[in-house]
Amino acid sequence: MPGEMLLVLGRPGSGCSTFLKVLSNQMAEYHAVEGDVCYDSFTPEEIAKQYRGDVIYCPEDDVHFPTLTVEQTLSFAIKTRTPHTRFTNQSREQFNRDVVDILIRIFGLHHARNTVVGNAAIRGVSGGEKKRVSIAEALSCRSLISSWDNSTRGLDSSTALEFIQALRIGTDIGRITTIVSLYQAGEQLYNLFDKVCVISEGRMVYFGPAKAARQHFMDMGYEPYHRQTTSDFLVSVTDPNARNFRAEVGGSIPRTAEEMAAYFLASPLGQANRQSVDNYRNLYVGKPERREAYSLSAVMEHARHAPKGNSYTISIPMQVRAVMVRRVQIIKGDITSQVVQLVAQIFQAIVMGTVFYNLPDATSGYFSRGGILFFALFFGALSAMAEIPALYAQRPIVLRHHKAAMYYPFIESLAHTVVDIPITFVIQGIFSVLLYFLVNLQRTASQFFIFFMVVFTMTTAMKGFFRLVAAAFKEESSATSVAGIGVLVFSLYTGYTIPRLSIPSALRWITYLNPLGFGFESLMMNEFHTLNGTCSTLVPQGPGYENVSLANQVCTTVGAQPGMPTVDGNVFTYLSYDYKYSDLWRNYGIICAFGIGFLLMLLFATEFNTGSAFDSAVTLFKQSKGGPVGPANVRRDEEKAAPSAPNEDAHKQSKASNGKEKPAPPDIFTWHHVQFVVPISGGSERRLLDNVSGYVAPGKLTALMGESGAGKTTLLNVLAQRVDVGIVSGDRFINGQPLPSDFQAQTGYCQQMDTHLPQATVREAILSSAHLRQSEFVPMEEIQAHVDKCLQMCGLEAYADAVVGSLGVEHKKRTTIAVELAAKPKLLLFLDEPTSGLDSQSAWAIITFLRELADSGQAILCTIHQPSGELFQLFDKLLLLRKGGQTVYFGDIGDKSSTMLKYFELNGAPPCDEDANPAEYMLDVIGAGATANKSVDWHNVWQISPEAAVLEDELGRIHAEGRSRPVVQTEIRTQFATSWKHQTIALTQRNFQAYWRNPTYLMAKLVLNIAGGLLIGFTFFKTKDSLQGTQNKLFAIFLATILCVPLSQQMQAVYIDIRSIYEVRERQSRMYKWTALVTSQILVEIPWNIFCSSIFFICWYWTVGFHTDRAGYTYLMYGVIFPLYYTTIALAIASMAPTAFIASLLFSTLFSFVVIFNGVLQPFSELGWWRWMYRVSPFTYLVEGLFGQAVGGQAIVCAPAELVPIVSNCLYCPFQTTDQYMYTGFNIEYAHRWRDVAIMLGVTVFNVIAIFTLTYVFRIRKGNLLSVLKRKL
Repeated sequence: MPGEMLLVLGRPGSGCSTFLKVLSNQMAEYHAVEGDVCYDSFTPEEIAKQYRGDVIYCPEDDVHFPTLTVEQTLSFAIKTRTPHTRFTNQSREQFNRDVVDILIRIFGLHHARNTVVGNAAIRGVSGGEKKRVSIAEALSCRSLISSWDNSTRGLDSSTALEFIQALRIGTDIGRITTIVSLYQAGEQLYNLFDKVCVISEGRMVYFGPAKAARQHFMDMGYEPYHRQTTSDFLVSVTDPNARNFRAEVGGSIPRTAEEMAAYFLASPLGQANRQSVDNYRNLYVGKPERREAYSLSAVMEHARHAPKGNSYTISIPMQVRAVMVRRVQIIKGDITSQVVQLVAQIFQAIVMGTVFYNLPDATSGYFSRGGILFFALFFGALSAMAEIPALYAQRPIVLRHHKAAMYYPFIESLAHTVVDIPITFVIQGIFSVLLYFLVNLQRTASQFFIFFMVVFTMTTAMKGFFRLVAAAFKEESSATSVAGIGVLVFSLYTGYTIPRLSIPSALRWITYLNPLGFGFESLMMNEFHTLNGTCSTLVPQGPGYENVSLANQVCTTVGAQPGMPTVDGNVFTYLSYDYKYSDLWRNYGIICAFGIGFLLMLLFATEFNTGSAFDSAVTLFKQSKGGPVGPANVRRDEEKAAPSAPNEDAHKQSKASNGKEKPAPPDIFTWHHVQFVVPISGGSERRLLDNVSGYVAPGKLTALMGESGAGKTTLLNVLAQRVDVGIVSGDRFINGQPLPSDFQAQTGYCQQMDTHLPQATVREAILSSAHLRQSEFVPMEEIQAHVDKCLQMCGLEAYADAVVGSLGVEHKKRTTIAVELAAKPKLLLFLDEPTSGLDSQSAWAIITFLRELADSGQAILCTIHQPSGELFQLFDKLLLLRKGGQTVYFGDIGDKSSTMLKYFELNGAPPCDEDANPAEYMLDVIGAGATANKSVDWHNVWQISPEAAVLEDELGRIHAEGRSRPVVQTEIRTQFATSWKHQTIALTQRNFQAYWRNPTYLMAKLVLNIAGGLLIGFTFFKTKDSLQGTQNKLFAIFLATILCVPLSQQMQAVYIDIRSIYEVRERQSRMYKWTALVTSQILVEIPWNIFCSSIFFICWYWTVGFHTDRAGYTYLMYGVIFPLYYTTIALAIASMAPTAFIASLLFSTLFSFVVIFNGVLQPFSELGWWRWMYRVSPFTYLVEGLFGQAVGGQAIVCAPAELVPIVSNCLYCPFQTTDQYMYTGFNIEYAHRWRDVAIMLGVTVFNVIAIFTLTYVFRIRKGNLLSVLKRKL
């Protein structure tokens, strides 16, 4: 009911998220939803169409535009949902500012107001602050029914309580309905709710007053544990391994979900619930007058010109303006990408301009003019393809905003296009000016502006095409594959590589669907219309023809007339390409039509293709084994729950017995006066840790706690030697002695983010860790046994064959812990937020497991958020920090937290209530939380306290005793536990397996090669041995090499993803050497690329009409050596790029740079100063080898149109053999083919060296390269 708050509780897999989505009217992702959902007198269909923004669902994940600041993110959300009716004289801008200020104040974000939100690659606000941004954004939508899915994940208990209190106030004041699912809810949080719904295996086992729920289940026959919160108790009764039965209850107790649901329906509370539903339906459902009254109030909120019959509050022009402003803000925040694009265009213009520098007006420059005009169009199209990864990164954000009725999805595409137009105008303007005047194209104002206008319009249209492709597909690899085929079609059917008249008639229609073809024709006619080129070669000439007059000579260029010393450009283009100047403006109009058409289709695809492939609700298992689970897949968070973990009691006993086998190590890890300072902008510094001291003893479970931003993760990283920037001071010892050199190898570190290879199974992930981090001389049987033990200890036996990428939050966290335990950490186990995102029972299972590890002698330091009172009791010691990284308390927690509570109470804190959670109490006392105030400086209290003096004495005693014992020896004399060969073999096997389980990527490779081979093959189908036919064979080979661009971009994205796993987790754990990873990635790509190139060769070679007796060499060069080359060069470029987008831009730029100098676009004789690059470019030798072998030593039979009439009965063919044509025009010699093989192999070796060198310089080596050079100098 309005004004009420409902808490939804259940174990992971019980159906909580599904229930929230259904209530929030987000049912599209499900096959079917049965039953009735009524929103007062509205149906779900009416809500979806007209009032979608009034019913929202706030997901668990925090995904925002990373380059927007906190204020910009919130301001945009408010702007799109600002009501038309506001306070008197309050403008929209003032309303926006007021609400932003209120939200920032409520959630304590004032210090981060102008900080970018950030993501995994861009440093921004902390995880807890990002969660607050998500909550504030959802609140700014002013919905009437709000569903919050585990929205307190990552928040400390004080901030979580403040958030629920804010929801309570908003619910009461605004008379709204609030539905919240929480995994860990303290008693104070629970008491803020009016009703609670408990779900077990998709069945409702309780729905009613929150105050009556505890007694309901106690009457059923269950008993809460001591200090167990009500929410934990309600969830525990649905867990066979966590429930506690009342001894005095007789008769049968409902145990299954079906029995509990039946018990509830038969209970007085169940009957009251049914009666309440019936009363509600009678009063509110199906009442036209209520529907009309609500519709009238909703219309009053809509802007004056906003459509009244839809969900959006502001009009379409207002939406466009708001989204355009946001797009500008995004671009300002990510100015680096714009600079890279501008630099790439300037670089290309200068290079191409100097390659074709000052072209002569003579006929010798006709072919080159066509090449430079083709390039001017093609490079713009190629660079537009680099946008695809960025578009997929923003899609989940746009979809979430669409569901919240902030704006139409098509508005984002429209705003993106409009904002990009002036940027494209400036970039292409600079590009055109540089290129046009360096090349010395026709220097009239009209021709320059026509050139610029065509290039600019074409680039804009092609950006629309690639955005359309991205919007039309759910997966990035599919879009990249289609875009690659598109690039091939555009380049193939432009009219430059093969004139329209030479294309087989069956495929000629494609040229009319290619906007680049119309652009090329416009540029050619614009340039050649006023060109009357002087003939460069007259025939006959030479010895014996010295006295021949011009009247008896003719130019060898197509379109020449006997006795004429010049060739009209109009005649040349008409005979060569069938182009006419009269079609120039018609063609420009067609380009504009293509651009508008692409834009309209983009808007349509963006608006209606609102599905995504980001989230999977299915846990996938290996096909070969069903495992103990039974079905081939298990739905998580659906109507059927995931199978329960194996019997907990059984593996508790197993763990206890296993723990006794290993004696507790006596080594104690200590840190003394640790400080950590990082540089910030402006040359100043910020202290993140301030004089922190403590220790972790074997057999002790130590909690590291504090509010969000207190420096918990920072301290963990400093102690684990995982910081690369900043200055660390203070001492870290083992037994009072320096840390061993392999300290990281002797410790385990479980990160907050569960980073794993998504295609691996749970068993494979653990086995990989054990295989690489234990000695390679350990027998495989022993490693397998240890992996089985880790699976059992972590409760993952039922999920051993589950694919990690499809697991839920809890089982991913268990997998993370198991992966670290597989390494057998001897000294210490660090864990960062192991319970974040878990429900109370899963958190209990994880911490209980850590407790048992500690009891077996393991030393554990663990950061934790929102522990319940009973969970907090499992820890032995506590290190409590406040903001600024300052110690507030370090010491024993004590029985029932008595020691810790006594410390705070003795120093002026109010007494802790008997039923209060001590973990929440201490955070409240020290002033944690977004809006908390504190009257006592607890850091100063700690510094002068007896407990701090005791800690100093204890550290001195530990150091003194430890120094009397032998130094902790370095167990691994080398940096890693296994040899490089062992690492490489293991990683290669792992990567082959990951590729095999990524069929989308492999199919994209195959489809691109098959489609490309058939397309090029049939375009140049059975090419004749004429002059044009020989040139067509050259371009058939040239275009076959261009296919490596989309293939390389696909490859780079996968390479960077796998490298990210190494950089985030595996590098710090010293699992393997980076060179082993790079080697394995090269080795796994090469066979697939050779296989795909072989398929391409089969589709292409004989279709073009090359001779069978020359196929062997061509296959060697194209099917084997070429994939070796482009694999290594693509990975070399990816090695120095931080993201796939930057890698794509760099590769496109450098590839076009390499292609320019191979003698095809600009013949060797015309390269001038750049001839040295012709010899450096690998494509020179690739094209020479392929073309020379394919057509060398053959006769040329000129077609009738290619014969030049000298006199009426004398026709002249410029070339007699292909060798003459190849050498004269392109400096290609048939005799060099084996030399070319050797050179390509040498270049490939150089690329491999470059991969390792660039990886080290840009990704491995620490520190700034410039600062290193300065120190050297």
